[in-house]
Amino acid sequence: MAMFPDSHQDLLDAPIASLTTIGGDGFPQSTLIWFLHDGGELRLSLNTSRLKTRNLLRRPQVSLLIVDPADPMRYLEVRGMARAQPDPDRAFAQRVGAKYGADLTAYDAPGDERLVVTIEPVNVYAVDMHH
Repeated sequence: MAMFPDSHQDLLDAPIASLTTIGGDGFPQSTLIWFLHDGGELRLSLNTSRLKTRNLLRRPQVSLLIVDPADPMRYLEVRGMARAQPDPDRAFAQRVGAKYGADLTAYDAPGDERLVVTIEPVNVYAVDMHH
């Protein structure tokens, strides 16, 4: 498993990232997303009705791009496999929401479910274009 380099550990607490999944037409689909660095892993809380969720359930190859909010010349790209697990009591969604001061379930329609998605890194690219 690829590890997150010390030089970019600060980005694991960044406020936002771009998640790229592979659509049914084979083209990439990117979405800005909230995330948590949780127990050494990158995790997302996703609603099952969203396109990005359907994409990664069909093809679990994903990329998460985390740009340094203070210096866009630094970023971390994590390519890996998405592993989804149910979040029936929405406990993980509440933890993600706490980071952002938001209630993620407010974005859910009746009948929507939540998943905990863990990105299992295959390749990690730590980029600093100043060097």
